[in-house]
Amino acid sequence: MTGSTLIILAVFVAVFAGLAIWDIVRSKKKNEKFRLRSTVTAYLMLLPAVLLAFLFILLPILYSLGYAFTDYYLLTPNDIDFIGFDNFKNVFVEIGEKGTLYHAIINTLIFVVGVVPLQIGMALGLALFTNRKVRGVKIFKVCFFAPVVISLSVTSFLWLQILSPSDTGLLNSFLGIFGAKPHDWLRDPKTAMLCIIILSAWQGCGYQMLIFTSGLSNIRNDLYEAAALDGANAWQKFKTVTWPGLRSTFVYIIITVFIGACRIMTQPMLMTGYQDHTVTLSYYMYQQGYKYRWVGYSSAVALIMTLVIGTITLIQRRAFREN
Repeated sequence: MTGSTLIILAVFVAVFAGLAIWDIVRSKKKNEKFRLRSTVTAYLMLLPAVLLAFLFILLPILYSLGYAFTDYYLLTPNDIDFIGFDNFKNVFVEIGEKGTLYHAIINTLIFVVGVVPLQIGMALGLALFTNRKVRGVKIFKVCFFAPVVISLSVTSFLWLQILSPSDTGLLNSFLGIFGAKPHDWLRDPKTAMLCIIILSAWQGCGYQMLIFTSGLSNIRNDLYEAAALDGANAWQKFKTVTWPGLRSTFVYIIITVFIGACRIMTQPMLMTGYQDHTVTLSYYMYQQGYKYRWVGYSSAVALIMTLVIGTITLIQRRAFREN
C-alpha cells in the first residue's frame, strides 16, 4: 500500500472505532441490561466486512475522484500533475464531435430503455406463472433462474453460437427452414444491440423473478378471495390486489435493474468487440483506462456517469414514492 492509502485507511478505522465507542456509550446509558462484551463482539465481527467494503468499494471511488482532476497515465504513475477540469472539458468535446463517447452514450440509453421494461416484464410474468400452486412448477422456477448463476462469459459464448453469421448458426438454421438467408446479427448495426438486449433480459430476469415471487408471497390470500366474491376477473385482481402489494418490490427492482443496465460491458465486449454500434459507457471507460492507459480521463467519465446515474435514481425513487 502507498502512504496515502495507509493514511486513508487509518482515518477510516479511527472513524469506525469512534462511532463504535459512541454507540456503546449511548446504548449503555439507555439500557440497564447493556452487555459490553456482546456489543464489542458484534462490532469486531462487523469490522472485516466494513474493511472489505472500504478497500474494494469506497477507496477506489476516492482514488477515481482524485484521478479525474489529473493527467494520470498508467505507464507513468510517478508523473501525475493536477490539470483541473481539463478531463471534463475533453469529455464534452468528445461528445460534441460525436466521437466514440457520443455513440457509447446513445447505445447505453438504447440498452437501458430496451432492457429495463423487457427484463422487469419477463420477471413479473415468470413470477406470476411460478407462484401458482401447480404440480412441477418448482422445476420451471429452477430452469428460469439457471441463467443467473451461469457466468456472463459462458452465456455470451452460447449466444454467439446461436447468432453465428454462418448457415450453421442455430438462429440462421431455423430461419433457413422458411427460406431466409443467413444474417450477421451482431455486425449489423440494426440488430446487434437488439440481440444484446434480449440476451441480457433473458440472463438477468430470473433474479428479479425470485424477488417478485417473494413479494407475491406476502400478499394475503383473503384479499384475492374478497375480490373474487366481488366478481373481479384475473386482470382486476392483478390491478387492485397484486400490483398494490408489489409496489415497494417494484420500486426496488426498477432501480437495481436500471443501475445494472447502465453498467453493461461484458456482453458487447465478448460478442461484438469495440464497435461504434454496440460500445457502451462502461466499455468505453474500460478501453480508455486500460487499453489506452488514460486513467485520469477515464476517471472523469466515470465520475460524470456516477453523478448522472445517482441523480436519475434519486428522481426515480422520489417519483415512485409520490405516486
